[in-house]
Amino acid sequence: MMKKHFLFVCTLLLIGFQTIAQTYTTPNTGVTWTLNDIASASPSTITFSGTDFTLLENLIIAENDTILIDSNIDLGVEDGLLITVFGTFNVTADEVSIFGIDQMSFEGFRFEENSEINIQNTTIEYSGGLRVLTETFSIDNCTLTNNTEGATTSAVIQLSRGIPQITNNTITFNQLAAIGSAANADVSANISNNYLEGNNQSNSNRPQINLGTTRNDAPLIIDQNTIVGDVNLDMVGGIAVANFIGGSINAEISNNTIRDNRYGITILGNNAVVNITNNIIEDNNTQGDPLLGGSGISLNTSSPGMDVITTGNEIRRNLWGITLIGEASINLGDGTSDSPGENIFSENGNNGDVFALYNNTGNTIEAKNNCWVEGVPNDLSTAEEVIFHQVDDATLGEVLFDPVNCEFLGLADQNLAAFILYPNPANNKINFSNTPGFTTLSLFNLQGKMVLSEEISVDSNEINFNLTSGVYFARFSNDATTVVRKLIIE
Repeated sequence: MMKKHFLFVCTLLLIGFQTIAQTYTTPNTGVTWTLNDIASASPSTITFSGTDFTLLENLIIAENDTILIDSNIDLGVEDGLLITVFGTFNVTADEVSIFGIDQMSFEGFRFEENSEINIQNTTIEYSGGLRVLTETFSIDNCTLTNNTEGATTSAVIQLSRGIPQITNNTITFNQLAAIGSAANADVSANISNNYLEGNNQSNSNRPQINLGTTRNDAPLIIDQNTIVGDVNLDMVGGIAVANFIGGSINAEISNNTIRDNRYGITILGNNAVVNITNNIIEDNNTQGDPLLGGSGISLNTSSPGMDVITTGNEIRRNLWGITLIGEASINLGDGTSDSPGENIFSENGNNGDVFALYNNTGNTIEAKNNCWVEGVPNDLSTAEEVIFHQVDDATLGEVLFDPVNCEFLGLADQNLAAFILYPNPANNKINFSNTPGFTTLSLFNLQGKMVLSEEISVDSNEINFNLTSGVYFARFSNDATTVVRKLIIE
């Protein structure tokens, strides 16, 4: 009986060992490896047929070695596997796909400190995210979608240090936030010209871009991104940059379109030097509770030391336009060339009241030369009606908003504000008011793939198409500006 029991235990142990994935590590000899090279050296690690590759074991790139993908390939990765890079990971081909087999998520990527990472033109789907521990990281013109928790636990791209470059990517419908860093990471990323939509499908209390402290010698740059929320998620914000640990924030947030999130932009903590310029911040109200969120821009700190200049933004249809909490301070226009004002507010309100600016602090706020109610003549009484400050509560600081000014709105701005797309839902045709003079229309599906691109003349106002029913995004653009609208096709 003892022998049978021992045999049974050994059998269980053998079965358990067989389910543990093996690991292949490159030999650390300073060699550049392709996937074909690894398949030849270790057939149990990678198999392939033509341009279709399968990773069967965990893969480690040693610190002196390089993996190069310079030809178009598809790489399927078995469930639970991890790709770890101590050396160099370089993807330069025109079209690469790395995905979890049978839509089962593999563990993802771990890029160790001092590794060198360059990923271009790559779709990464059904992974556990990219854990970026290195300073030398660049990802460009890639698509990240349907990724889950694994190598990362808070964002699809989780940053730790340096000045990483995240440019021209499509990051959509992932379980976690799109881009994040730890509270004390001191990361000054360049996050530019990306399309983000529907990230943080887990609906945790995180924005799509969720960053901590930055470096002092280089600003965090968040520029020319489109950040669209999923209206079914009530806890997901647009952008947050926070200092909770005694560090500092040095940031430039400019030329972004932020729409349909719980809130637009929030800056938390002191020692914050931030320029927020020329953003379109609209309809960030998915939670619907003004006591918990819904601001176009929210600043919150318990200690003095916040230097935020806000100019040229268009802030519309949020539950609040701008909210200031604690010891927060903002410069919305002081009459100088560095802070001209020229922010536009429209229909930011809740419970029947409009709040373009809510100064819930004791600080005096400069806010000159702004257009407080878009589309109507503005005077001081117009502004007073939508600004909450000392006049409304004697314990609060005063907002200095004289003069008000809507004259800076040029013809192009007015045309852009009036742009409409119809019908929506549509069948096989859409019409649009092309007074802004758009020259290109691109349609994207929910996975961020372009399904239609049409050149349009300045006098065009109709496009025909033949697409399956579903939700799409229509991007109208010219050399000067871009507008994105959600389009439902029946």
